[in-house]
Amino acid sequence: MTDSSARPVAVFDLDNTLADTAHRQHFLENRPRDWNGFFGAAPADPPLAEGVTLALETARECEIVYLTGRPERCRRDTLDWLAAHGLPEGRVHMRGDTDRRPARFTKLEILRRLARGRTVRVLVDDDELVCDDAERAGFTVVRARWADRSAALEDAQEREGRT
Repeated sequence: MTDSSARPVAVFDLDNTLADTAHRQHFLENRPRDWNGFFGAAPADPPLAEGVTLALETARECEIVYLTGRPERCRRDTLDWLAAHGLPEGRVHMRGDTDRRPARFTKLEILRRLARGRTVRVLVDDDELVCDDAERAGFTVVRARWADRSAALEDAQEREGRT
Protein backbone atom coordinates (compact mmCIF):
# COMPACT_ATOMS: atom_id res chain seq x y z
CA MET A 1 0.00 0.00 0.00
CA THR A 2 1.36 3.41 -1.00
CA ASP A 3 1.61 6.12 1.66
CA SER A 4 -0.01 9.09 -0.08
CA SER A 5 0.84 11.46 2.80
CA ALA A 6 4.61 11.05 2.32
CA ARG A 7 6.61 13.05 -0.19
CA PRO A 8 7.00 11.27 -3.51
CA VAL A 9 10.32 9.65 -4.33
CA ALA A 10 12.61 10.59 -7.22
CA VAL A 11 15.14 7.91 -8.06
CA PHE A 12 18.51 8.86 -9.55
CA ASP A 13 21.17 6.64 -11.05
CA LEU A 14 24.80 7.66 -10.47
CA ASP A 15 27.18 6.64 -13.26
CA ASN A 16 26.67 8.78 -16.38
CA THR A 17 23.61 10.36 -14.81
CA LEU A 18 25.17 12.34 -11.95
CA ALA A 19 28.83 11.26 -12.25
CA ASP A 20 30.89 11.43 -15.45
CA THR A 21 32.67 8.09 -15.84
CA ALA A 22 34.51 8.95 -19.09
CA HIS A 23 37.92 9.15 -17.39
CA ARG A 24 37.64 5.55 -16.14
CA GLN A 25 36.14 3.85 -19.18
CA HIS A 26 39.56 2.58 -20.23
CA PHE A 27 39.42 0.06 -17.38
CA LEU A 28 36.55 -1.69 -19.22
CA GLU A 29 38.04 -1.80 -22.70
CA ASN A 30 40.32 -4.83 -22.26
CA ARG A 31 39.61 -8.43 -21.29
CA PRO A 32 39.53 -9.25 -18.54
CA ARG A 33 37.97 -5.98 -17.46
CA ASP A 34 39.68 -4.19 -14.57
CA TRP A 35 36.73 -3.75 -12.21
CA ASN A 36 38.88 -2.79 -9.24
CA GLY A 37 40.45 -0.02 -11.28
CA PHE A 38 37.10 1.10 -12.66
CA PHE A 39 35.42 1.40 -9.27
CA GLY A 40 38.59 2.60 -7.55
CA ALA A 41 38.66 5.63 -9.85
CA ALA A 42 35.03 6.59 -9.13
CA PRO A 43 35.87 9.14 -6.40
CA ALA A 44 37.53 11.27 -9.11
CA ASP A 45 34.39 11.41 -11.28
CA PRO A 46 33.46 14.96 -12.19
CA PRO A 47 29.80 15.77 -11.63
CA LEU A 48 27.48 16.06 -14.63
CA ALA A 49 25.90 19.50 -14.34
CA GLU A 50 22.60 18.50 -15.99
CA GLY A 51 22.05 15.61 -13.62
CA VAL A 52 23.10 17.49 -10.50
CA THR A 53 20.84 20.43 -11.37
CA LEU A 54 17.91 18.09 -11.98
CA ALA A 55 18.50 16.32 -8.65
CA LEU A 56 18.66 19.61 -6.75
CA GLU A 57 15.51 20.94 -8.43
CA THR A 58 13.63 17.67 -7.90
CA ALA A 59 14.60 17.60 -4.23
CA ARG A 60 12.34 20.62 -3.64
CA GLU A 61 9.28 18.37 -4.10
CA CYS A 62 10.58 14.83 -3.73
CA GLU A 63 12.67 12.68 -1.47
CA ILE A 64 15.77 11.72 -3.44
CA VAL A 65 16.80 8.08 -3.57
CA TYR A 66 19.93 6.89 -5.36
CA LEU A 67 19.83 3.60 -7.25
CA THR A 68 23.13 2.41 -8.64
CA GLY A 69 24.60 -0.71 -10.11
CA ARG A 70 27.81 -0.03 -8.20
CA PRO A 71 28.66 -2.83 -5.78
CA GLU A 72 28.09 -2.43 -2.06
CA ARG A 73 31.85 -2.32 -1.43
CA CYS A 74 31.83 1.16 -3.03
CA ARG A 75 29.35 2.62 -0.52
CA ARG A 76 31.78 4.84 1.43
CA ASP A 77 33.30 6.33 -1.73
CA THR A 78 29.82 6.87 -3.17
CA LEU A 79 28.47 8.61 -0.07
CA ASP A 80 31.58 10.81 0.09
CA TRP A 81 31.22 11.70 -3.60
CA LEU A 82 27.55 12.66 -3.22
CA ALA A 83 28.33 14.88 -0.23
CA ALA A 84 31.39 16.47 -1.88
CA HIS A 85 29.29 17.54 -4.85
CA GLY A 86 26.42 18.98 -2.83
CA LEU A 87 23.81 16.43 -3.84
CA PRO A 88 20.74 15.99 -1.65
CA GLU A 89 20.90 13.42 1.11
CA GLY A 90 19.05 10.25 0.35
CA ARG A 91 19.06 6.51 0.69
CA VAL A 92 21.52 4.75 -1.58
CA HIS A 93 20.56 1.37 -3.02
CA MET A 94 23.56 -0.58 -4.32
CA ARG A 95 24.11 -3.93 -5.96
CA GLY A 96 25.27 -6.74 -3.71
CA ASP A 97 28.97 -7.45 -4.18
CA THR A 98 28.24 -10.82 -5.80
CA ASP A 99 25.04 -9.89 -7.68
CA ARG A 100 25.74 -10.22 -11.42
CA ARG A 101 22.21 -9.80 -12.76
CA PRO A 102 21.77 -7.16 -15.47
CA ALA A 103 21.06 -3.68 -14.13
CA ARG A 104 17.61 -3.68 -15.72
CA PHE A 105 16.60 -6.56 -13.45
CA THR A 106 18.16 -5.34 -10.21
CA LYS A 107 16.96 -1.77 -10.63
CA LEU A 108 13.40 -2.68 -11.59
CA GLU A 109 13.20 -4.97 -8.56
CA ILE A 110 14.19 -2.09 -6.25
CA LEU A 111 11.86 0.36 -8.02
CA ARG A 112 8.93 -1.99 -7.48
CA ARG A 113 9.87 -2.39 -3.82
CA LEU A 114 10.03 1.39 -3.37
CA ALA A 115 6.65 1.79 -5.12
CA ARG A 116 4.96 -0.57 -2.66
CA GLY A 117 5.31 2.02 0.08
CA ARG A 118 5.72 5.34 -1.74
CA THR A 119 4.82 7.11 -4.92
CA VAL A 120 7.79 6.99 -7.28
CA ARG A 121 7.50 10.20 -9.26
CA VAL A 122 10.43 9.61 -11.62
CA LEU A 123 13.45 7.48 -12.41
CA VAL A 124 16.43 9.29 -13.94
CA ASP A 125 18.88 6.86 -15.57
CA ASP A 126 21.22 6.65 -18.57
CA ASP A 127 20.80 2.93 -19.25
CA GLU A 128 18.33 2.58 -22.12
CA LEU A 129 17.38 -0.99 -21.15
CA VAL A 130 16.68 0.05 -17.55
CA CYS A 131 14.60 2.96 -18.84
CA ASP A 132 12.69 0.77 -21.30
CA ASP A 133 11.82 -1.81 -18.63
CA ALA A 134 10.86 0.87 -16.09
CA GLU A 135 8.54 2.54 -18.59
CA ARG A 136 6.94 -0.79 -19.45
CA ALA A 137 6.35 -1.32 -15.73
CA GLY A 138 4.52 2.02 -15.54
CA PHE A 139 7.22 4.28 -14.10
CA THR A 140 7.86 7.80 -15.39
CA VAL A 141 11.40 7.99 -16.75
CA VAL A 142 13.83 10.75 -17.64
CA ARG A 143 16.56 9.39 -19.88
CA ALA A 144 19.89 10.89 -18.87
CA ARG A 145 21.46 11.53 -22.25
CA TRP A 146 23.92 14.20 -21.21
CA ALA A 147 27.04 11.99 -20.90
CA ASP A 148 28.98 10.39 -23.73
CA ARG A 149 27.82 6.84 -24.43
CA SER A 150 30.21 4.01 -23.69
CA ALA A 151 29.78 0.68 -25.45
CA ALA A 152 32.00 -1.00 -22.84
CA LEU A 153 29.87 0.30 -19.97
CA GLU A 154 26.62 -0.65 -21.71
CA ASP A 155 27.95 -4.17 -22.27
CA ALA A 156 29.05 -4.39 -18.65
CA GLN A 157 25.64 -3.27 -17.41
CA GLU A 158 23.76 -5.81 -19.46
CA ARG A 159 26.05 -8.81 -19.89
CA GLU A 160 28.28 -8.77 -16.85
CA GLY A 161 26.02 -7.24 -14.21
CA ARG A 162 28.81 -5.19 -12.75
CA THR A 163 27.42 -1.67 -12.77
